[in-house]
Amino acid sequence: MTRNITLIALLLGSSLHAEDAEALFVRRVWPLFQEKCLACHGNDEKKIKGDYDMRTLESATKGGESEVKALVPGKPEESPLYLASTRQHEDDWEPMPPKEADKLYAEQLAWIKDWIAGGAPWPDEAKRNAIAKANAKKWSAEDGITVKTTGALSPEWANRRYKPEALWGYQKVQKPEIETRNGENPIDALIAMRMPEGVKPASAADARTFIRRATFDLLGLPPTPEEIAAFEKAFAQDGDAATKALIDRLLESPHYGERMARHWLDVVRYADSSGFANDYERGNAWRYRDYVVRSFNEDKPYDQFIKQQIAGDEMKSNDPEMLIAVGFLRMGPWELTGMEVAKVARQRFLDDVTNSVGETFLAHSLQCARCHDHKFDPVPTHDYYSIQACFGTTQLAERPASFLKSENTAGFEESKYLETRRIEHMAVLKQLDDKMLINAEKWFAEKKLDRTVWDKAVANARKFVQGGGQMRKARSFTGVFEVARSALQKQGLPEGQYPPKLVGFTPEDFGNERVARKGLERLKWELDRYEPFAFSVYDGRTPQMVSVNQPMRMPKDRMTEGELEQTAILGGGDPFSPTKPVKPGVLSILNTIEFPDAIEGRRTMLANWIASADNPLTTRTIVNRLWLWHFGQAIAGNPNNFGSTGKKPTHPELLDFLAATLVEKKWSLKEMHRLIMTSAAYRRSSELQMADSKLSREDAEKSYAVFKPRRLMAEELRDAMLSITGELNPVMGGIPNRPEINIEVAMQPRMVMGTFASAWVPNPLPQQRHRRSLYALKIRGLRDPFMEVFNEPAPDFSCEARDVSTVTPQVFSLFNGQASYNRALALANRVMKEKATDAVGRVFELTFGRKPAADEKALCEAHWKQMEAKQAQISFAKHQPPLTVKREAVEENTGEKFSFHEKLPAYADFVPDLQPTDCDAKTRALADVCLVLLNSNEFAYLY
Repeated sequence: MTRNITLIALLLGSSLHAEDAEALFVRRVWPLFQEKCLACHGNDEKKIKGDYDMRTLESATKGGESEVKALVPGKPEESPLYLASTRQHEDDWEPMPPKEADKLYAEQLAWIKDWIAGGAPWPDEAKRNAIAKANAKKWSAEDGITVKTTGALSPEWANRRYKPEALWGYQKVQKPEIETRNGENPIDALIAMRMPEGVKPASAADARTFIRRATFDLLGLPPTPEEIAAFEKAFAQDGDAATKALIDRLLESPHYGERMARHWLDVVRYADSSGFANDYERGNAWRYRDYVVRSFNEDKPYDQFIKQQIAGDEMKSNDPEMLIAVGFLRMGPWELTGMEVAKVARQRFLDDVTNSVGETFLAHSLQCARCHDHKFDPVPTHDYYSIQACFGTTQLAERPASFLKSENTAGFEESKYLETRRIEHMAVLKQLDDKMLINAEKWFAEKKLDRTVWDKAVANARKFVQGGGQMRKARSFTGVFEVARSALQKQGLPEGQYPPKLVGFTPEDFGNERVARKGLERLKWELDRYEPFAFSVYDGRTPQMVSVNQPMRMPKDRMTEGELEQTAILGGGDPFSPTKPVKPGVLSILNTIEFPDAIEGRRTMLANWIASADNPLTTRTIVNRLWLWHFGQAIAGNPNNFGSTGKKPTHPELLDFLAATLVEKKWSLKEMHRLIMTSAAYRRSSELQMADSKLSREDAEKSYAVFKPRRLMAEELRDAMLSITGELNPVMGGIPNRPEINIEVAMQPRMVMGTFASAWVPNPLPQQRHRRSLYALKIRGLRDPFMEVFNEPAPDFSCEARDVSTVTPQVFSLFNGQASYNRALALANRVMKEKATDAVGRVFELTFGRKPAADEKALCEAHWKQMEAKQAQISFAKHQPPLTVKREAVEENTGEKFSFHEKLPAYADFVPDLQPTDCDAKTRALADVCLVLLNSNEFAYLY
């Protein structure tokens, strides 16, 4: 074997002095034996394999069943212990460890070889401890340090060493002492500390660039030409004062909350549906979205924001706001169908909420410790399940919560379209019920059976149904046939004496019955949107459930009925393999706290621990996110992962300064915005002014010598276009709206369990459709292609930072897409209606916030004139929306094909956006110019 492996100053020539060999044994070999060998060769005296005991030098030297001496001091090449470990002598010695995945690395083999070559000293436990203590400081510097945690699954893991730099997130926040000059922002002093030598930072951005950057960052919308002009004037007089005034104005705008909510909802995975096979709509989830908007607008202290989302219902059980806030705990995808084991679905929620709390507030992906102690971070499986135990009594429910005065409850009249669908489904089931009664008569005739008992049962069933009776609470339709048949079943009448279920059905009947029945089931979730309920949780015993196919309500006997779960470490994460019970707890590397042994109050204790000023993970996590939201790059590069596999902070002193300052500012996020946005780093130009510098553009951005440009997010692109055209409806909050999306995607058949989900039908009126993208109905199983292609994240996993890709389909969406053309036409129409003396100049003002240069104006006017001639020769037809869409499927019971027509009642009232038929050729031609400008980098990017 080539011996070119550095053994950290332990290797001395071809052999070691005795004292060095002893140190090598204590430091490397003995821990290696414990990790790889003793499980089979010593830990359990009754289960020693191959009769080979490695607990002492004597037994390890003696060997096992082969009766061959396993260890020859000074001669590794004659020692079977070493030879078996190399896996190079399989003809003579079985490879050890036996599993290929456990084989030793070259460095580990070198340790064993050099230890044997050094005489194979084997000091007793007392001497091992003495050697370890004497070398602790030196070895820690070279190998890392041990940390104290609770409940490790093995002593090897408990004694594992970590590089100190990998533990940065757990260290106490230390606010650095900063020397500033002439009112310098402390942020800039800290950035200057790590600025590459000889690099001159870019100068400040001009007024127009800065107001556009700041307005999009805080509002997600473009500044108006009037706002730009006013700021430019104030900036020329006093740049600092104008900047502060601008930031204050933006922070007071109600649209600030919408912008920050968009960031937050990315992290928590907000959606208006449950995902998975059914993808039921979550009728009340919109109230959590609006809670987030309100919280940011109110500048709710961040520690309170944390506590309310984890334990608001425990803190104020009668406050609707608090019941809404804990909707955070249910943001992940979840369902329970009759085809799934309830315990598995329950565990899926517990795993989801445990990991979500870890990623969102602590920048820790705790799920990595679900099946085993964390492979890289000091998070034992015990801690994972201790945190999970805090949610062991947390149950899911839509809870009564009266609408707040601050909530927008407009638009509830749209429920009439759902009611139309409900009536249609009921009518189909009524027709099929009547058909079954007729088929039953035929069945009796064919069978030549006496139908007296059946007729009596039908008569009683009619009275029951006409009196408003229902078979089961979960069913929206109760048919006479089903009631009669059920009554005879209960009487014990033999099945052959009355008609079978769904008697005489054709494949079409089977299909229509399922579609109508499942349609009524799905409507329950959708209709809940207009009722005063919160998408929430409660504390109590776990109720017995088989499936969940309608909104859940909190039971009255929540504290006495059901299972009081005892959280335990699950072998392999399997809910049917519990091992050691655990109590509620926190990350033991930071501290331990005593939780009450009660059903209620666990989440409050956890929330208080997370939201403590002394928790270094919490404060660093949120200021790191804020920095990302302003600069497009986080200080610590993985905002959801402060562990050893995450990127280390590029400016650790800055991160700690911000974390400490947040607490000093009473957890005010608006104060942090002010601090960050008034820094020279944030106000810098994006233009690199170092032509002769060897510093790359990427390195200049990482060092904040220059501002990093960013492309507008998908929502910003859409909202900005609506804003400049004058179409944007600025009304805040309320039930989700349904904007137009690609018609092929909107009408595509979307299969869910047992049926079709409804087609995507946009709101009838433009002012309903043209609300901010934040308010668009977000269905997990149906993505808006425009949003998706511009990197809107899927809501199944927490998005720590949005990807920014540049791909060809973006051209098709932004340049060829119907939505983009509609906005270009609306922009042209606005300008023409304003009767601007310089139409092209006005388009530039609205789109870019500036006047065009002479060459730009000339090119655009030439293109406008050219396109006007072409447009004059084109005729357009008015768009007619579909009122039905045909669905085709294979019926499950028969395997036969069937089809039906889904009605789209909302389209009957549809008022389209401005159409080409509504405009003259001159306006349509100007729209072609507008479309080009909307596709420009100057519009789509912030500099």
